[in-house]
Amino acid sequence: MGTDRQPQPDVESAVPLQAELEKLIGTVLAVQANYYFVRLDPGCYPVGSTDMLLCTRRSRLKKIGQRVWVGDRVEVEEPDWAGQRGAIAQVLPRRSELDRPPVANADQILLVFALAEPTLDPVQLSRFLIKAESTGLGVVLCLNKCDLLSAAELAEWSDRLKQWGYPPQMISVHKKQGLDALAPHLAHQITIVSGPSGVGKSSLLNALIPAVDLRVGTVSGKLQRGRHTTRHVELFELPGGGLLADSPGFNQPDLDCAPVELAHYFPDVRQRMAIAACQFSNCLHREEPACAVRGDWERYEHYRIFLEEAIARQETQERTRDAEATTKQKSRQHGQTEIEPKLERKKYRQPSRRVEKQRLQEWQAEVDTEDTLD
Repeated sequence: MGTDRQPQPDVESAVPLQAELEKLIGTVLAVQANYYFVRLDPGCYPVGSTDMLLCTRRSRLKKIGQRVWVGDRVEVEEPDWAGQRGAIAQVLPRRSELDRPPVANADQILLVFALAEPTLDPVQLSRFLIKAESTGLGVVLCLNKCDLLSAAELAEWSDRLKQWGYPPQMISVHKKQGLDALAPHLAHQITIVSGPSGVGKSSLLNALIPAVDLRVGTVSGKLQRGRHTTRHVELFELPGGGLLADSPGFNQPDLDCAPVELAHYFPDVRQRMAIAACQFSNCLHREEPACAVRGDWERYEHYRIFLEEAIARQETQERTRDAEATTKQKSRQHGQTEIEPKLERKKYRQPSRRVEKQRLQEWQAEVDTEDTLD
């Protein structure tokens, strides 16, 4: 018995009218070499076609120095729906930027640490938290491997970190514990997963998005440090909405803030300063009188450690700037360079050939004028 078969719409002819009139807007999910994987917004692609295009960057963007990052909202031109290709013509204004890893338009950072294997180091955790706070994004603290600690130890860590200003999300990727409670914190957000190597960041992404299948490293037995497995930044779609980006692990992130800014990256310091302000606006909270921050609280020791690092870094930068202002590098043979002092006064500098020629012409003109008068 036969049935009436409806003709299948041609892909090219099935483009919605609004997609022909409106601009094609999408989000860059991955960057590899000079190619960009762009997911188009709903309604911007033909019925029956994919919402993913492999795009190149217009040479005009390259000429003006416009880089395209993961997370960028972009405008795509000349789509080839059959070949699933296109060209990025414009990068829309960013609401946030991270340069390490290079991600645009992120909303928050999911900082992942392990409670054990490797053992949680409070100073290292503070260092990562300060780096996360310095980005201006929201911070969600997630502690993995909670199955390796007792209930009393978990409660102690939870109370301790709440005093820091970070109620932790306790999870165990191995036992699939706490993942459902973590999911609402990630929904409809662009989240950067960060933390030291070996704490289970890639394993967490594999658990939240089974289709990802990221490489997972192991922890070194001697150093209790993880092996770096993430090679590039990519955004992955969560089943419940939202995007996650795995970032390379760093055991010691760089703290490049100025000494006077450091205290603002401590929620426990901000809480103290909301109650009472320091006497001096540029107070570094060391030995200054009438300081509202200095006192007997756990992370004050961490603050003093990082403050000394920030002061030393600032002094090094100032010495470097002074050295650059008074010296110069001069290339020699065989690729060698030498440092020479710069001459402070122009009168000690040898004039250029153009200046010498101009002076010679002026002198010759004066001599010719005198000969004419004589």
